[in-house]
Amino acid sequence: MANKRGELVPRPPKKVEYEIRFATTNSRKGWQDLAATIRGPLADAGDFLTSTPTTRTPTNYPLRDELAVVSRGGKTFERWQHKPTIKGTARIWFFVDDRTVYLEQVHTSHPNETK
Repeated sequence: MANKRGELVPRPPKKVEYEIRFATTNSRKGWQDLAATIRGPLADAGDFLTSTPTTRTPTNYPLRDELAVVSRGGKTFERWQHKPTIKGTARIWFFVDDRTVYLEQVHTSHPNETK
């Protein structure tokens, strides 16, 4: 396989890391929008989500009440929220299935459902 000069080198995952995948096309768009506006904090969020996605912190926690669960493929999962910045309004909603973090919704501002 011939490589091109300047080609992006993909970061290999560590064995203990989680994969991050988009669960929806809207989450892909939201992720791209956040990358355009808060690239550094989003890179940090990616690092957090690949290493410790279900660790409870002031910026990472399960949602509650009617938002607490999400169903996909006949299975039910706990829905989590990650805030890429302490003071910002962006939110990442995700669920974890085995060693995969699925980004369900990526909001560039505070979602109405949790206001």
